[in-house]
Amino acid sequence: MFVIALLMEFLRPHKTIPITPWRAQNRWDLSLSRVAILFFGLFIFGIGDSLLIQSNFGNAPWSVLAQGLAKTFNSEIGLLTFLISAVVLLLWVPLKEKPGFGTISNIVIIAAAIQLGIDFIPPAENTLVGLIYVFAGIALVGAGSSLYITCGLGPGPRDGLMTAIHHKSGIRVGRVRLAIEGTVLVLGALLGGHLGAGTALFALLIGQSIAIFLGIVARLTSNTSQ
Repeated sequence: MFVIALLMEFLRPHKTIPITPWRAQNRWDLSLSRVAILFFGLFIFGIGDSLLIQSNFGNAPWSVLAQGLAKTFNSEIGLLTFLISAVVLLLWVPLKEKPGFGTISNIVIIAAAIQLGIDFIPPAENTLVGLIYVFAGIALVGAGSSLYITCGLGPGPRDGLMTAIHHKSGIRVGRVRLAIEGTVLVLGALLGGHLGAGTALFALLIGQSIAIFLGIVARLTSNTSQ
């Protein structure tokens, strides 16, 4: 019982973004350790996304769009993920949002990691393996998010668009996110992107996954600093 209680405490979600030893002072405040943590976080984020694609249970919303466009233009999902991110970044210009090193890194590394995962991780052959892929993917996206967010080197293109629209319009963040991801999901599905139970599980669990890993990061860094 003590071990279970200890594990539950360790996995307790965190409600805020913790201040970590590697957090940057500004979006271009670079150091070797900070950049390494950022790159690692973005890489496992992309691998997590590729696991959802390879699960055959349904992709994360933006990968539904990337897959739909990849089918339409007979191209690779990784490349379309990169191009989508670049287009979203261009939408920052009229909103006067400024990118950081993490923003640019997000565009390149996540797209490359997604394609790497698709190329080397075999598609799930049965329901059990598919579900393992889905939950492992959600966990990796949550872990990757917790690492790159706490670097403080700038949001990803999609998150930056969401917060910029929120600040300019005054519409709640949740509603802005729902409108953006709903539009992306519908468009991607119409183009042939895979929408399924994995998509629903991702939407339901990704927020909790990020919160849990932010909590783990907060507790580990707190113990290290003591």
